[in-house]
Amino acid sequence: MGKPIIGIAANEVQDAGDVLHHLPIAYTPLGYVRAIQQAGGLPLLVPISEPAAAKDYVSQIDKLVLAGGQDVSPKFYGQEAHQATGSGLLARDEFELALIDEALLQKKPIFAVCRGMQLVNVAFGGTLQQDISTFSEIIHMQAPIPKEVPTHAIATAEKSMLARVYGQKTKVNSFHHQAVDRLARPLQKTAWSPDGIIEGIEHVGQRLLAVQWHPDFAYDALLQEQAVFKYVVDVL
Repeated sequence: MGKPIIGIAANEVQDAGDVLHHLPIAYTPLGYVRAIQQAGGLPLLVPISEPAAAKDYVSQIDKLVLAGGQDVSPKFYGQEAHQATGSGLLARDEFELALIDEALLQKKPIFAVCRGMQLVNVAFGGTLQQDISTFSEIIHMQAPIPKEVPTHAIATAEKSMLARVYGQKTKVNSFHHQAVDRLARPLQKTAWSPDGIIEGIEHVGQRLLAVQWHPDFAYDALLQEQAVFKYVVDVL
C-alpha cells in the first residue's frame, strides 16, 4: 500500500515580487509540505479552481488540508465586513467550500489550520468574530515574536483527538485576528484559550480536525506540532 496522498488547498498571490519577476503564483507555505513528508505522507498541492472541479480533485487524494491565509468573506456567514476584516480572496473561499463539501461526500478526512478552521465552521453554518482584539487580553497575533514560539496556553477536551496529541494542557503559537463565534451544531469545541476563544474543533461523526494555531510554523521546533501532522497522516 502506498503513502497516503495529502491534498493541500493552495493559495494565490498576483504579484510574487522582484525575485519571481512579479508573476502570479499558486503556493502553500513550505511547513505543510515538509511536515507531511516527515510524517510519511505525499503532499499534493490543489490549486484554486472553479468549484465544479472540487469533485475531481478530492477523488485524487486521501485526505484534505486547509491552510491559513486570508480572511473568509463575511458574505458566507451573513455579515457585513468589519473595518478590521481584510479583502480576502473570494475565489479561494468558493473553491475551498466546494472542497469541504466534496471531502465530506467522499468521506475523506479534513485537517484545517487557522483560516481553514474558520472556513470549516462557516461551511457548517457557523459564524466568525471579525475582530477579537476588542475583547481579548491575550495577544492572538504574536508577530514579531518568532513564529515557532508558543505564546499562550490552551486546554483540550478529554478524550478528544487533540488531547491525544497535545495532552490536556499545552501552549501554542498564535497568528489570527478573527475567531470562531457561533460554533456550528455538528462541530464540537475541543480546545480553547483562557479568554474563551475556540482553538480547536472536531466533528461528531466525520473525520475532521481543525486548529486555530499554526503547527506548520513550528513542526521543526516543537515535537507536538510534528506529532499532529503524524496523527493526520496515520490516524485521521
